[in-house]
Amino acid sequence: MTSPLQFDISYGSKKLTAILPSGEILGTPDVREATALEDRDLAIREAIENPIGLDKNIFQIVRPGETVAIVVPDSFRTTRIEQVLPVLVDGLLAAGIAAKDLVFVYATGTHRGPTPDEERRILGSDIYERFKDRAFTHDPRDEENLVYAGTTSRGTRVHINRRVHEADRIIATGAVVLHYFGGFGGGRKSIVPGVASISTIASNHSMNLHPTEDEIDPAVRIGGLDGNPVAEDMLEATRLTHVDYIVNTVLNRNSEIAAVYAGELDSAHRAATEFASGLFAVDIDQVADLVIASSPSTQNFVQTHKALFNAYQAVKPDGRIILLAPCPEGIGGEQFAKWLRLGSREAIIAGLRKESEINGQTALSTIQKAPITYIVTEMSDDEIAMLGAKRAVSLDDAIARAMTDLAANGRKEPTCYIMPSAAYTVPFPKLMVGV
Repeated sequence: MTSPLQFDISYGSKKLTAILPSGEILGTPDVREATALEDRDLAIREAIENPIGLDKNIFQIVRPGETVAIVVPDSFRTTRIEQVLPVLVDGLLAAGIAAKDLVFVYATGTHRGPTPDEERRILGSDIYERFKDRAFTHDPRDEENLVYAGTTSRGTRVHINRRVHEADRIIATGAVVLHYFGGFGGGRKSIVPGVASISTIASNHSMNLHPTEDEIDPAVRIGGLDGNPVAEDMLEATRLTHVDYIVNTVLNRNSEIAAVYAGELDSAHRAATEFASGLFAVDIDQVADLVIASSPSTQNFVQTHKALFNAYQAVKPDGRIILLAPCPEGIGGEQFAKWLRLGSREAIIAGLRKESEINGQTALSTIQKAPITYIVTEMSDDEIAMLGAKRAVSLDDAIARAMTDLAANGRKEPTCYIMPSAAYTVPFPKLMVGV
């Protein structure tokens, strides 16, 4: 018979077993169960052919001789768009679009471009072999391949990838998950920041900060589109180009397609966000003393930050987080490191006032949350020190040290949540007990 405080959790490809020596495990917030599409190709085709918010589907919209740009995700997200593309592409070809008039653009935003192996994984082997010479990585700093599309009401000057903006038709693809300041991924986010210029991205992301106070604007929130200045500016910026269609997936906890939504930029995306919220948003009755969170597949800390953010939603301000995240690519690049080296919340905010940048926003969030975090990782000691976290050599070591800290604060029987998919599971506390 196993202990009621024994649990399993992933670290990379390994499954670890540990025991909480005392206290109470309040629950295991996780992505809810959802079955994979039963007849996947048929379901994908039916979704594409029955658009949300449009009278015609994309196969009826396009005309022979037109050019089509398909915006696809980068290598840092699992989206299963590779399973959608054969249906989408074959349908476009059947509608009279010539193969030479199709281009694929990797929506990297400020991320690095995908490697050839990653490109094959993003597109799928068949589409990659057929179109690898028609697939291009977006570079937000390449001014020759950017075009001005207009300025939003909030003052964001919008420059979009030329291959995308100048195509006769634009199709944006991606997966919908909750996002910590954009509200949700997918939809508008595939274009801004996905294929926007570095200055456009910076202007949009600057709206994270409160306009007058040195703090993150409380209107900027995870799972919120309306009233969120970042999300609203993203949509307005995206509408300055001409997205004709989106195809968005929502994945289950096994990274299988649970649903596909296609159609008009905003309408189809909002339908997807409703389904995604049902999977990824988890109501919890209270925040806990300890949260043990795993992000087994994120490649660097910039991506792992989502797991830290989500775990922080479920922990008391003076509690502890244990984060299991191998991060084989390290901290996530010099652009992120330079913000962390500023060393304080005040210095980062001052820097962001001068030059807003996504890595600065992530650094600001990180330095708020990392000091209460023990991290089990492959990152170097210097990288962990920059984050402001503490290294633990193992899960057992992390538990022992966190329990010691909590006991010193009078919590010898701490409450705890286990979060096996922390990068995707977003807790929303009903009662902020002990805060």
